[in-house]
Formats: sequence, C-alpha cells, structure tokens
Amino acid sequence: MNAKLSPIVAGVMNWGIWDKNLNELEMISLINSFLNQNITSFDHADIYGGYTTEAAFGKAFSKSGIDRNSIQLITKCGIKLISDARNYKIKHYDYSAEYIIWSAENSLKNLKTDYLDVFLLHRPSPLLQPDEVAQAVTKLKSEGKIRSFGVSNFTNSQSELLQKSVPIAYNQIQFSATNFEAMLDGSLDYMQSNQITPMAWNPLGAVFKENTEQTRRLKKLLTNLVIKYEVSSDVILLAWILQHPSNTIPVVGTTNITRIPQLNKALSLQLEREDWFSIWAESQGNEVP
Repeated sequence: MNAKLSPIVAGVMNWGIWDKNLNELEMISLINSFLNQNITSFDHADIYGGYTTEAAFGKAFSKSGIDRNSIQLITKCGIKLISDARNYKIKHYDYSAEYIIWSAENSLKNLKTDYLDVFLLHRPSPLLQPDEVAQAVTKLKSEGKIRSFGVSNFTNSQSELLQKSVPIAYNQIQFSATNFEAMLDGSLDYMQSNQITPMAWNPLGAVFKENTEQTRRLKKLLTNLVIKYEVSSDVILLAWILQHPSNTIPVVGTTNITRIPQLNKALSLQLEREDWFSIWAESQGNEVP
C-alpha cells in the first residue's frame, strides 16, 4: 500500500538545532499552520539536527493532540554521520538489513508513532546489496512499520538495480528552476515510466540563496511574472516544478508561518507555455535546445 501524500510536503530539516532550533510550542504551531493549509506530509531524515530533530518533532507532535492518521511521516536512513549522538569515525553509508530495520524502528521511537508512511534510503552506496535491502523492507512492511518504500538521490541505473529486488514508490531528488538536470538526464522520464513519484528537495533552487548571473537573470524575469500572475516569486517557482508531467511533489523548507498560506497557490497556477520555457531559458542563459 502506497502512502497518499499531500501535493506539497513540509521539510523538517531546518526546524531543529541545524537552523531554527524551534521549541516545542513553536513546532506545534508550525505543524498546525501546515495542516490548516492541507499540507499534511512532513519530511524527515534520521540525521537531521545531528540525530535530534526527529525526536524533537515527535515530542511536539505527541503533545499536539493531532490525530496521527491526519498526517503522513516521511523519513530517511542510511547515512552514518559524525555527531555527538553516534560514535562513527567517518561519514559513511550502511544499508545492511540489520541497520535498515534498526533505523526504521529507531525513527518510530523518535517520532512516537507506530508506522512510517514513507521510508527512504537517503543516499546511494556503492556497497548496497539489493537483496539485503529487499529483506529489510519486506520485513518492515509485513510488520506494518512502513507503508511505502523509496529512495533519495538515486540515479536511474541505481534505481533499476534496486527495483529488481524491491519496488520503489518514491525518489527524492534535487529539482528546481536552477537545478533542472533531472528533466534532461532521463531521471524524470525513468520515474514516469516506472510509476515512481518524484519528490523535489530544495524546490526553489538557488534563486533566493545565491547572487549569480543565473539567479540575477531569473529574478529579473520573475519581477515581471509576479506582476502578470499576481503571486509571489516562490509560488511561480513551485508552479514551474508542478507543471512538469512527472507529478513531482515539492518539499518546502519554510518555517515562516506567514508564507505557508501562499504555497497552495502554486497548485492552481498554470503558467503560460512561453513563460514556463522563459524560466528554463533564463536559468540556462540561452534559448532552449
């Protein structure tokens, strides 16, 4: 059974000590702000906050009184990060069946839930053995601990190899107006052909983070499009992703409560075809091939 996620997912990476360091009440308020806008899916990874953000979110959620069945929890495993919480000597990956199962069960404890709606392998590893992953996923699904399985940042060939042993429902990749390679290198084509739903991390790309020739070109274009469509720049950038026929789900990292009500405008915004291609062209710095 695959999870039914909201068309936009709330990314939780910045909620904890890696960035905003939200307290319990602030997390509860933020969760409710997303739910009020029908954004019901929350994207985690075990490593966020140096292995602390899942637990902080779980404590807040458990005290919020929100029905577990009204939200969807996504998390990732496999990166062994150097941190105070783990005694690893070097950053590396582990996709042994034993570690995958342990990670899923540990995330369940942290998030204070009985099941994960989506469980992803965070980064591909050269040592990944598909049959071992399949063994872990089959066990976790049969025990009701995970409902859907997927990957993150996997190439087509890596996905193809893994799919021979276990079905993949999701692949969370980088895709935005400034990082559009996924629609040119066959990644989104492969996912469409194999019924894999893409999720896009950093869906706004570098537009608001960097001052480069690329971002300056896009900001100049967006100034005109904001006036034309009467929405903010971030809404236009999300709409650009959503208009791709792969049905990509953007994972938005905002913790600004005032921005959240604007996000859903991207779901109904249909950019004119020439405007959609203009964004791509300005990002490249030349007309499309």
